[in-house]
Amino acid sequence: MTRAILLVDDDENDFLIMTMALRKVGLTCTICVTGDGREALDYLSGAGDFADRRAYPLPYLILMDLKLPRVMGLEVLKWLREKPEFDSTIVLVLSSSPMPDDIQGAYHLHANGYLVKPYNLEKLQLMTQAIKEFWYFQNQPSAASG
Repeated sequence: MTRAILLVDDDENDFLIMTMALRKVGLTCTICVTGDGREALDYLSGAGDFADRRAYPLPYLILMDLKLPRVMGLEVLKWLREKPEFDSTIVLVLSSSPMPDDIQGAYHLHANGYLVKPYNLEKLQLMTQAIKEFWYFQNQPSAASG
């Protein structure tokens, strides 16, 4: 699989467990991680250390937490959706918040999905399997998303 994933999460345990779960379901694509919203914006815009697109490819799929340091997840999502080059980028919010306002805010800014982080490894495995099956095998991406 060549379509990269960008995982945006400030909790090191969460992103390590998520990366392991994605690998366990057989996703062999590049998985890059940023630890806050500012770093995610730098990554997406190719700023600074992220200018090398072979090392830091544009993502096909972004898994993003909402509650991030420096720049919140909804601000990153708003920025993304204002840029035509990211029109077909899949953004799944992966948050611990089941709050209706957070969910509505994410969909209002055109998130493709909103997932509440499971705190059970079995449920996480099911979630990552579903992400793989739907977004990588069933979903028909536009030509722009590679």
